[in-house]
Amino acid sequence: MTDLDAALARLGYAAFRPGQREAIETLFAHGRLLLVAPTGGGKSLSYQLPATILSGTTLVVSPLVALMADQVQALEARGVRATYLASTLEAPEMRRRMAQMARQEFALAYVAPERLAFPGFRGLIREIDCPLVAVDEAHCISEWGHDFRPEYLTIGALLADLPRARVLACTATATPIVRDEILARLGLPPDTPQIVRGFARPNLALRAAEIVGRRERERLVDSALSEALEGPKRGRGTAIVYAPTRKQAEEESERLAERGWRARSYHAGLDGRTRDTVQREFAEGGLEVIVATNAFGMGIDRPDVRAVIHLGPPGSIEAYYQEVGRAGRDGAPALGLLLVGARDLPLRRALLERGAGEAVLDPAVVEHKWSMFLELMRWAEGGSCRHDAILRYFGDEAETLAGCGRCDVCLALEEKPEAGDPERVTLIVRKALSGVARVHGRFGLQLAVKLVHGDADERLERAGLTKVQTFGNLRDQPSPWLIALLRRCVSAGWVSFEGADRPVVTLTEDGRAVMKGERPARLLLPPSSSGPKRVERVGSRRVEPAADRAPERVADREPVELDAAALALFEALRRHRLAVARTEGVAPFIVASDRTLRDIAALRPRDLAELERAHGVGRHKAARYGAGLLQVVAAQASRAHEP
Repeated sequence: MTDLDAALARLGYAAFRPGQREAIETLFAHGRLLLVAPTGGGKSLSYQLPATILSGTTLVVSPLVALMADQVQALEARGVRATYLASTLEAPEMRRRMAQMARQEFALAYVAPERLAFPGFRGLIREIDCPLVAVDEAHCISEWGHDFRPEYLTIGALLADLPRARVLACTATATPIVRDEILARLGLPPDTPQIVRGFARPNLALRAAEIVGRRERERLVDSALSEALEGPKRGRGTAIVYAPTRKQAEEESERLAERGWRARSYHAGLDGRTRDTVQREFAEGGLEVIVATNAFGMGIDRPDVRAVIHLGPPGSIEAYYQEVGRAGRDGAPALGLLLVGARDLPLRRALLERGAGEAVLDPAVVEHKWSMFLELMRWAEGGSCRHDAILRYFGDEAETLAGCGRCDVCLALEEKPEAGDPERVTLIVRKALSGVARVHGRFGLQLAVKLVHGDADERLERAGLTKVQTFGNLRDQPSPWLIALLRRCVSAGWVSFEGADRPVVTLTEDGRAVMKGERPARLLLPPSSSGPKRVERVGSRRVEPAADRAPERVADREPVELDAAALALFEALRRHRLAVARTEGVAPFIVASDRTLRDIAALRPRDLAELERAHGVGRHKAARYGAGLLQVVAAQASRAHEP
């Protein structure tokens, strides 16, 4: 029996879960590790077991106070001395525990990140033997991520005080660019080992649907709840419904309660006692449905959540997958439904530009968060298995499923929908974009639709737009279909919005190139509808026959699946991006997004002109960072041809 097996047995476990031994051995071998695995995947053992082997006190930084108390209780039940420090403790108890830490009485000490700002605590940590620092929920250090915690920015200084300590950063959700930012802000070197595993959740039936109004939304919610739970008071588990606003959370919970469900709302506007009561009722099985804002969820690990329904899209794929991943943790079938409405795109843009408080917004930050939201919208539009698309997004290529067979896209593919006519698609898209060009920077999306549909409107008349050739150029298509089309043009990066109070529609440079026929219009048209209006599945097939794929620009279609050589180049580009970001003192996304690096890896550009064909690389970015990026491409190509 190895030392690790013996330590595992002392903790009362019979065997390691997949990936746990690899993580612990990597941590011991290299002294540092970034571990990305979903909640419930056993990440905590990756620092708890080493803490029982190493001398001294392992420090665990975690934002989840309730979870700290539970883990300390569980560890002590297994014979491991542990404690936690958080603002919920009375001052005398805090002093007592810190005195015990000074005497090295604990193998593990959990601390909230706010504690790191106290000089007394920092002094204590410098004095004791601290062999390992584990940073839980490490994605919270990413300033432009979906769950940023400012207090996490102090962790880098703590690690600088402990140069001999091993470092383990754990997170349940982090794209390659967020992982790079975690390393940068913790002060860890670019060659820090990264283990990404466990993201495949084929038991989840993922779906996305476009809705045209409140009644459609309610019908889909009711249908999903009935499918997942069979009906009120059937004892089939529970469901989480995420609402974009507090008001909507309260209204939807009241509606569901009226339909017989044991339902309550949860959001940050409730007082602490009410939130605790609701959370306890949910954890103990008293509620069948909880309707909540994103304030609900961190640390929630109930296994029998049979459905997670989003009434509106969150800010990114990361946020979405973390929330929908709370369904089906027992491995049994569960469903995730994302609802998208016509107002979501301009509303999200307005919220981003409005920002919070009086702070002056960095345009680069706004664009980064906007691009994160658009990635979710592109995912919602479908085109390939929803699970595989998410796994590629997170960089978990090894677990791709070649189709899960359960999501709405896979089911639609089995029905073999007819391929669209590329010439017809191009003609319609160019006509729609010409309408946007006419109202560029002056009016909203609805007026662009009125223009191409040929609807009378006094604003169009005053602007002289009822007399242009564009007026009515798509009058044969229904207005709701045209709205869906232009929303897909937004997701493709051809159309955008400006303005916080009254967002106006704009045509991007890429959109102008598509409109002029300089770049291909690779887009799946929205489904045609006949008879009464019905929900439009976003998960319809995006048809891209191999023979039609033009090489002009990788960004004009879904991100490609990279082969082994391209993946190696992608990783080399990531290391270069992190080095440049550190040198310039900027976040990695300022240098290049993950999608940009993937495009470069697929294109393998030889000069700046070819580099500019990659997504997100304009002349300015090419001039600033192009030489270094091309150097990495060339160096990787040379290594590939070495005997």
